[in-house]
Amino acid sequence: MAIPIVYNLRSMRARWLTAVAAVLGIAGTVGVFVAMLALAHGFKATLVNSGSPENVLIRRAGSSAELDGSVSLDQVQAVENEPGVAREGGKPLVSPEAVMIAGFNLKETGTNANVQIRGVSPIVLKVRPNVKMIAGRFFEPGLAELVIGKNVTSTYEGLELGKTIAFGGQTWTVVGVFDAGGSAFDSEVWADSHVLNQVYKRPENLYQSATVRLASKGDFNSFKDAVTADPKLTVQVDHEVEYYARQSQVLTQLITILGGLVVLIMGVGAVIGALNTMYALVSERSREIATMRAIGFPATSIVLSFLFEALVIAFIGGLIGCLCVLRLNGYTTGTMNMQTFSHMAFAFQITPILLVTGVLFALLMGLIGGVPPAIRAARRPIAVALREL
Repeated sequence: MAIPIVYNLRSMRARWLTAVAAVLGIAGTVGVFVAMLALAHGFKATLVNSGSPENVLIRRAGSSAELDGSVSLDQVQAVENEPGVAREGGKPLVSPEAVMIAGFNLKETGTNANVQIRGVSPIVLKVRPNVKMIAGRFFEPGLAELVIGKNVTSTYEGLELGKTIAFGGQTWTVVGVFDAGGSAFDSEVWADSHVLNQVYKRPENLYQSATVRLASKGDFNSFKDAVTADPKLTVQVDHEVEYYARQSQVLTQLITILGGLVVLIMGVGAVIGALNTMYALVSERSREIATMRAIGFPATSIVLSFLFEALVIAFIGGLIGCLCVLRLNGYTTGTMNMQTFSHMAFAFQITPILLVTGVLFALLMGLIGGVPPAIRAARRPIAVALREL
């Protein structure tokens, strides 16, 4: 014989202050839990979105990132003739790129932060068709002109459309703003690679990487095999998507670990709160428990009844926590990318999967906090409970 659900609902309403305390504890824990997951997910998604399935990144063999890479002009020209390279008007879609770091002041704090300056070729928008100019124009080859990602203009002082700014011993003019679809490129500044190498007094025939557009993503294996077999090309060949996915691992893991520690501490507190709540309910309802046992309700029904209440409280807390953290979705923040040593803006991304995970985490806390009191209620001797009244 099962205890009617309406009994549990009326019981929680009658003792709502005790239930609210447990709900708020669980809601706070779930909110922090989902926010940390959204932070890590947003950072990873921003970097992964930087890659295109049809693009291949060429770097010096053994280099861990573009900054410590080295690709010569001769190697770039050899790559251009390999099979599978996309062409437009007979020209190979290959963009040799120089990557530098420059410091600019953040608008919010006034402190200095590193910005990745990428020297690109004039055909880069064809190599990366997901990047669109949204204001101004693209730079003129051979001129000291910049185009900036959409996050740059709102993040740094002086980097705005139409303004001039000095770095690297050169005065540059910002002539355009581009939208890279929420990727890491939105936090970069682009210039002509030849001009950038000249300004930084680097060899004009040396780059950090080369981005190759393939005719089809299915051409990757044949392209890689051809490049690997060429003795002149001692380079590393990576899918652009895979390269940026690896770049996200260090900080994503750090956020997850630190966030996990915070959530673990808060989770222990929430479970203790749930335990106290349910034990208090057991003590307050000694007469009810004894009466139900006396009229024939089995111990399993008592356990399931209290466990149901604990899960309802946890479920409500989980929903409230998820609803409260939803306002963070799309909120843009920034941090230093450990791989590039440059500041990168990214947005919290709260997905349906993260919300479901948050609710399941709340139910787990409710289960852990509800089982011991439920078992205690079921084992309570009827005669002892009645004598306490």
